[in-house]
Amino acid sequence: MQNFLEKVTIAFKDPILRKRIAFTVIALVLFRVLAAIPIPGIDPAALAKLLSSSQLLGFLNIFSGGGLSNLSIVMLGVGPFITASIIIQLMTMMFPSWKNLMHEEGEAGRIKLSQYSRLLGAPLAVIQGIGFIILLQSQNVLPQMDIFSFIVNVIVVSAGSMLLTWIGELISEFGIGNGVSLIIFAGIVSSLPTALIQNYQKIITVGISDLPFYIVVLAIAIASVAGVVYVTEAERSVPVTYAKQVRGNKVYGGSSTYLPLRLNQSGVIPIIFALSILMFPQIIASALAKWTAYPAIADLASSFVVLFNNQWIYGGIYFVLVVIFTYFYTAVTFDPKMISENLQRSGAFIPGVRPGEHTQEHIGNIVTRITLVGALFLGAVAILPLIIQAFSPSSNDRSVAVGGTALLIVVSVVLDLLKKIDAQVAMREY
Repeated sequence: MQNFLEKVTIAFKDPILRKRIAFTVIALVLFRVLAAIPIPGIDPAALAKLLSSSQLLGFLNIFSGGGLSNLSIVMLGVGPFITASIIIQLMTMMFPSWKNLMHEEGEAGRIKLSQYSRLLGAPLAVIQGIGFIILLQSQNVLPQMDIFSFIVNVIVVSAGSMLLTWIGELISEFGIGNGVSLIIFAGIVSSLPTALIQNYQKIITVGISDLPFYIVVLAIAIASVAGVVYVTEAERSVPVTYAKQVRGNKVYGGSSTYLPLRLNQSGVIPIIFALSILMFPQIIASALAKWTAYPAIADLASSFVVLFNNQWIYGGIYFVLVVIFTYFYTAVTFDPKMISENLQRSGAFIPGVRPGEHTQEHIGNIVTRITLVGALFLGAVAILPLIIQAFSPSSNDRSVAVGGTALLIVVSVVLDLLKKIDAQVAMREY
């Protein structure tokens, strides 16, 4: 605790770090101001009813940082940019030249891929804006509009999403931490006071008979936080030995160290990816069910919406997607071949394993095994609130289900932010 306080003191004393922290805070305040500006013509009662009855919209409210709860101009949040990032990273798996941008060209390659994601995010924002406004009109949350008003609203919400993405990237460049993750984090944290008050009022209303259920939920939440911290920080240490080298009259090398392989290489990214994939087709299906001129397509879209409204089917698909994206993101960001080549070039080897392809295969097998544990844990934590909701005294209460994903995101983002602050402090000390 004392060491942590010392680092906080150093961070605020250093002028560069102080400016980065101040920039991050100002950017998040600007985001919260934008999230409070609603689009015109909203029916608050219909909106509240729709939010309370839809798991999809509850998760989308997380991505918009609470902007959906009052249909703000940034109600799409950073969802289009995240969906675009998923598509671009899938392309890196398909095209070797794109993969080289990430692994061989370093920071310059990542900047190019990020630019591609921004360019793709704009049309995706327009598509999601059209589908979402049609969905809201079908639920009588928004009034029926003429074509000009409809186009204006689509442009406003699409521009709001791109503006939010730009603010997130400014935070990443001039502030501290991952800007997109911090925006989602800020939206979740801003809704905590309201959620706590609502849960307190529920306990007062239903009486003491349901109090044990809420105590169990609180205990599970605390255990989940501890589990997320433990799994995020857990490592598999692979021993590495450096060969001795004779230079002149001196002998170098011969030391032993280890290669740290994290149990969860991907952090909270698989959760965000899975939610984006789940949200996008549901918005499109809802729009098709209402506006298509072909009855067969409308029936198919309606069946798709009904299917995803089933909590157990939704939870099962959610779990599978989290596991798949954990493996996918690990495969994209962690390259055993590159690690093996770097070890071989530096004269290092894993005891009992031949350099080259055998080392690559050995590291790949270890990563595959430990990623399974991390993926299953992430999937379990993600769907645990859905299971709790099934046993909740109030079956229509969606706050618990949303809270599990929010908890996972908050803990992971806080851990990542603390590491980056610690790295900045350590750099300033040197």
